[in-house]
Amino acid sequence: MVLEPLLVFLLIRHLRKILQTFSPIAEWNKILKISLYAVVVLFIVQRSLPVAPVMMWIWHLLLLIIIWVTFNQPEFVEARPVMRAVLPLIILLIISDIFKLVSHRVYQEIKTYFDIAFAIAITWMVAMLIRSKKQQKALEKEREKTHEEEERRKFISAQKAELELIVSERTAELTNQKNELQEALNDLKSAQAQLIQSEKMASLGELTAGIAHEIQNPLNFVNNFSEVSTELIEEIKHELKAGNGKEAIAIADDLGENLQKITHHGKRADAIVKGMLQHSRASTGNKEPTDINALADEYLRLSYHGLRAKDKSFNATMETHFDESLEKVNIIPQDVGRVILNLFTNAFYSVSEKKKLLKDGYTPIVSVTTKKIKDKVEIRIKDNGIGIPQKVLDKIYHPFFTTKPTGQGTGLGLSLSYDIIKAHGGEIKVETKEGEGAEFIINLPVNE
Repeated sequence: MVLEPLLVFLLIRHLRKILQTFSPIAEWNKILKISLYAVVVLFIVQRSLPVAPVMMWIWHLLLLIIIWVTFNQPEFVEARPVMRAVLPLIILLIISDIFKLVSHRVYQEIKTYFDIAFAIAITWMVAMLIRSKKQQKALEKEREKTHEEEERRKFISAQKAELELIVSERTAELTNQKNELQEALNDLKSAQAQLIQSEKMASLGELTAGIAHEIQNPLNFVNNFSEVSTELIEEIKHELKAGNGKEAIAIADDLGENLQKITHHGKRADAIVKGMLQHSRASTGNKEPTDINALADEYLRLSYHGLRAKDKSFNATMETHFDESLEKVNIIPQDVGRVILNLFTNAFYSVSEKKKLLKDGYTPIVSVTTKKIKDKVEIRIKDNGIGIPQKVLDKIYHPFFTTKPTGQGTGLGLSLSYDIIKAHGGEIKVETKEGEGAEFIINLPVNE
């Protein structure tokens, strides 16, 4: 006699669950909760004491009460499908128990029929419970859909009212905002110009150490040849006093060669200073014939020595592949030079970061190649550094986007480079593989 108490327990649990009586129907919640405890107590009593016949009728009575309450109380309307599912089984249990009580012999004779009836009742119960479950899910979906539609209607109404209010306020302020927008546009243009100049000065800062190194070399030559020339003058005087005219002329020839070398290296230092000033001053916007090879070679060495000044342990191989037949190209040298410098600076940064990771067994290489292709000049700046991740490749030309750590990059270099090359009627693109390096390709029209 375990089936009856189990059915009572499960049906009460079902009523609490399906109706969510924990808060919406407080009174029924209390009754059902007490009933659950009572069922447990009765079952323990049944197992402990010889009261099986009495308990049998108590369980039947409880089952009938649960069914009666379910079909008579409007609060339990959603539980009725489950009750219909178990009702044949309950009725069959009661009838079989009555037969057992009245005549056990008769019950044994028709037990086979009862077994068939129980099988049918259980099949009916399972089928109805499955159907009830599907109906319950459909009902829950319908409720959720209705609730969502209601919430959507409320949201749309609220949004509509809010938008109408915003439109009304904006319309009223439109006249005043027109002047404010014009003023903001002017301020934005001014800020943009200042920002571009700031980026130029930042790149000039990157060049400072490189420029100092490049100037130091010709100055050393000038100083050395000056000292030697001073000694040669003394030797000339000595030979003239001794009457050795031929020896004096030979020394004078050496002196002349020294002076030519002093002049050469002095002009070299002068060109470096002029290049620095040209890079730092605001662009005139005027195009002029420019030697692309010389421009690229200049900034390759300056950017390399700029990084070397920060990290004395850093070394890299610089490769140049210049098309010597390349004619001068009509460009704004300050602007295109700024683009080339930025790409070299990024390349040396990339290989230096990879060197920190790999240390031994890796040789940093940065190369520049120039070539004339039909009516365009192609400049390729390549490195074997860390490369650019594919996930950020579409963002590298966006203003203020940078992959460098905070404080090490403005995020404007490639953005300004893109704008400068576009303004020259050219294009800039990149080929990269993460972990293996990157190659930036600039194409400039020859006769622009």
